[in-house]
Amino acid sequence: MLRCISNTIDETKSGVDAFYLIYAASLVFFMQAGFAMVCAGSVRLKNLQNTMLKNLLDACGAALGFYTVGYAFAWGSSYPGIKVDNDELTFAGLSNFFLSDLDQKAFWLFQFSFAATSATIVAGALAERSQMLAYLLYSTALTAFVYPIVVHSIWTPNGFLSSFNANPLLGIGVIDYAGSIVVHVTGGQTALIAAHVLGARKGRFHEIDGRRIAKDFPGHSIALKMLGVFILWFGWYGFNAGSVYYITVKSNAVLAQNAVVNTTLSAAAGCISALLAKAWLSERQTGEATFSLTDALWGCLSGLVSVTGGCAIIDSWASIVIGLISGLIYLWGSNLLVKMQVDDAVDAIPIHLCSGVWGALSVGLFAVPEYVQLIHPGVTAAGWFYKINDGRLLACQVIGILFVLGWVTVLMLPFFGLLHYLGWLRADSLDEIVGLDISYHGANVLTNYNQGNINIADDNGSHDQYVAEHHQRRQQQREQNQKRSSLRRRMLFLDLSSSKSDHHIPTRQQEGGENAIEMEEGANAVF
Repeated sequence: MLRCISNTIDETKSGVDAFYLIYAASLVFFMQAGFAMVCAGSVRLKNLQNTMLKNLLDACGAALGFYTVGYAFAWGSSYPGIKVDNDELTFAGLSNFFLSDLDQKAFWLFQFSFAATSATIVAGALAERSQMLAYLLYSTALTAFVYPIVVHSIWTPNGFLSSFNANPLLGIGVIDYAGSIVVHVTGGQTALIAAHVLGARKGRFHEIDGRRIAKDFPGHSIALKMLGVFILWFGWYGFNAGSVYYITVKSNAVLAQNAVVNTTLSAAAGCISALLAKAWLSERQTGEATFSLTDALWGCLSGLVSVTGGCAIIDSWASIVIGLISGLIYLWGSNLLVKMQVDDAVDAIPIHLCSGVWGALSVGLFAVPEYVQLIHPGVTAAGWFYKINDGRLLACQVIGILFVLGWVTVLMLPFFGLLHYLGWLRADSLDEIVGLDISYHGANVLTNYNQGNINIADDNGSHDQYVAEHHQRRQQQREQNQKRSSLRRRMLFLDLSSSKSDHHIPTRQQEGGENAIEMEEGANAVF
């Protein structure tokens, strides 16, 4: 009877843990809607449909890539949150391809939502100027191989940087509780490489009297930005609290509660920090303080990113400090990008890369020994502020950051370089000027322009000239396609007619020869 009760309790715990993971994964995946709204509000109206479709392709490409090989490379035969005695180090997992022999499928869903988040970070940085194919290719490549290797190295027991390894790096290993390094630094570094290779939007940067000038391209809806940030904040509770994996473990319940409180405080501090700092800067520069809602929103996201790495193992006061600093780091990173003439439509790079690096370092500074032991019993690791004479954890965090930056750069720089060389990365210049919605989604050029639904006033040329040129090019392409189709049909008809009989009437031969000559001349003219 006792065995029966024990089995029932175990099954109940397993069911509760599975439901918790599914619920947390649902919150994290709902963040895709938040990213979509942020991107939608940050782009110009003429690129809205294109941006939305690319966000959708990110999620779809991530699902296929992580299902086929991504999960296997990341977690193959590994169990999350469990320290093992086997000290064997592996580069990647080699089992569970196509989810074969996988029992914890709820865990796959949770990890897929993380992979999709990492891929979606890149979408905003490339908005308004990249081709559709590039999005699908990079999202699949990132989630199928690049991101999974980072996961395996830091989160699995056999990863060489993992704190769950039997012999971890420097006796501690890298501690990245919910993914400041794994998710955000990976996605942010990929976005930086992609934006650099792709180049800036037309008219974004120019020089006047030797001075570099950046022209603002404000998004069409601040309301969508606001909605997107609140959706992301809401989903972040699943992101951070769900990373305990097994909620029925008593210590994990403590960590999850700590995670949601610190997530809230850091987001709030980041928002206030960015808002007030930008107001102070504007007052110093112009004599009048300006309170920027966009900077406040991006500061909020920076606070969320920076606290992700240590949300469960730091005290509440530390989460406020982390958030306050993250807001300042965002403003610094955003200004640095402008000076480097790197065009990022949604400031994804300073939000995710810069704040992600700070979040990883903050673990090495503020990690509380008691909380760390709840994850790693017997480990005496602590943040540098708690053990001034022990900087091993901070050193591990630095090594983890450098590994991810190097790994992503080595793979994604040639990848985007190849796409650019093949002409698959950047959209046509004229398509970019008139808007990708028109170019890729069949919008009527003249109708939308005359009704004021698009805004192409981003360059010094004439609006009417751009619209007329685009319309003329499309008309020429349609006429050429019609000629090609007609020519193919005539050639096919001639082949069928000539094969009906082995004997040909001379007049018909002559007539067929004349038709053949005529079609050959037509083919040369069309092709």
